[in-house]
Amino acid sequence: MDNIEFSPSLMTMDLDKFNEQIKFLNNHVDSYHIDIMDGHYVPNITLSPWFIEQVKKISDVPISVHLMVTNPSFWVDELLKIETDYICVHAEVINGIAYRIINKIHEHNKKVGVVLNPETPIDVIKPYIQYLDKVTIMTVDPGFAGEKFIDETLEKIVELRKIRDKNQYKYLIEMDGSSNKKTFKKIQKANPDIYILGRSGLFGLDESISKAWEKMLRDFNQALTEV
Repeated sequence: MDNIEFSPSLMTMDLDKFNEQIKFLNNHVDSYHIDIMDGHYVPNITLSPWFIEQVKKISDVPISVHLMVTNPSFWVDELLKIETDYICVHAEVINGIAYRIINKIHEHNKKVGVVLNPETPIDVIKPYIQYLDKVTIMTVDPGFAGEKFIDETLEKIVELRKIRDKNQYKYLIEMDGSSNKKTFKKIQKANPDIYILGRSGLFGLDESISKAWEKMLRDFNQALTEV
């Protein structure tokens, strides 16, 4: 699993055990995935720059923020103020300002990602794909935890890898949504670089974060060895 990265989605963590869970995960994960939803782009409101600052107080793990918002420019500015490592915006809301956002994030020496909803084709981002540090494929409809996994989205992960290999691009490929024991095997066939882990794949497996992590790894390894 040397080439595979795990990124827990902190929206699904147990906030009553914030310190305990973050301090354990600091020694095991490659990054943290933090959703910011404005209640407009999706009908839900979650987390905030303030929450990110609390994580940064007890963690040096890179933070990747997934913006599900209708005004990405405002939120990009707020996240740059607090030195967020990755800022990921939805392709569906940046038409007309994509280059401006990409350039601004890079000018601050931070990394930029673009997220594609299940219905959004890769062609939408091809004009600027060479400038991206990460592309995230939503494997569920965005906005809530526990949504149904959409198998057809895996084809985009395969296509992204082909485009990257052909053109020697540097972006990472990330999947977001219902990554768990039931889906690990088919996700791995598509071969993303980063797995985002939520409640079904990590935090809901056990009240103890260490035991939940052990179960996740066991489920993942078992899925990869199944015939």
